[in-house]
Amino acid sequence: MSRFVDPLVVGRVVGEVVDLFVPSVAMAVSYGAKDVSNGCHVKPSMAADQPLVRISGRRNDLYTLLMTDPDAPSPSDPTMREYLHWIIMNIPGGTDATKGDVVVPYMGPQPPVGIHRYVLVLFEQKSRLVDGCASPPADRPYFNTRAFAFNHELGLPVAVVYFNSQREPSGNRRRR
Repeated sequence: MSRFVDPLVVGRVVGEVVDLFVPSVAMAVSYGAKDVSNGCHVKPSMAADQPLVRISGRRNDLYTLLMTDPDAPSPSDPTMREYLHWIIMNIPGGTDATKGDVVVPYMGPQPPVGIHRYVLVLFEQKSRLVDGCASPPADRPYFNTRAFAFNHELGLPVAVVYFNSQREPSGNRRRR
C-alpha cells in the first residue's frame, strides 16, 4: 500500500474544486523569491502582484490557467465558492503565463477571515480560443472551475497547485 497521500486530496482541492486527475504537465508558480508548493503559506502582501507561472509542454500546445478561492468569504461558510482571481488562455507550452491572453485580470488574495486556499488550475486546450469564444464571467463570486472547463471543452486539469493565505495584521503589511 502506498504511503504517499496527495496534498491536493488532503487539502480538499480534489473534490471541492477539481476532480481527481493525473498531472501531465509541470507548472512552477512563484511570487518573487517564494516558490509555491501545495499547502504552503503566502502572505497577501507578497501575492499582491501576479505570480510568475512557468509551464512545461510543447510550444504547439496551448493552456488555460485559472486561479480561484474556494473558501470565500469564510472557510467555515464558503457561500461565494469559488471566487475567481484570474483567467489566462492560449498560453503556449514551454513558456510562462505572460505569453497568454488575459481574460480576467489578476486579483491578489484578500482573505477577510480565516485561512483561505488559493488554487491555480492548468488545463490543456484542444485548440486556440479566439476572442469572443471565452468571454469573461459576469462577476468573480460563484465561479465554478468544473463548469468553466466543461463549457470550454478543457477536460480534466493537467496541473494544479494551491497555497494558503490569511489576513495580515494591519501593522505587518508590506509597504508599497
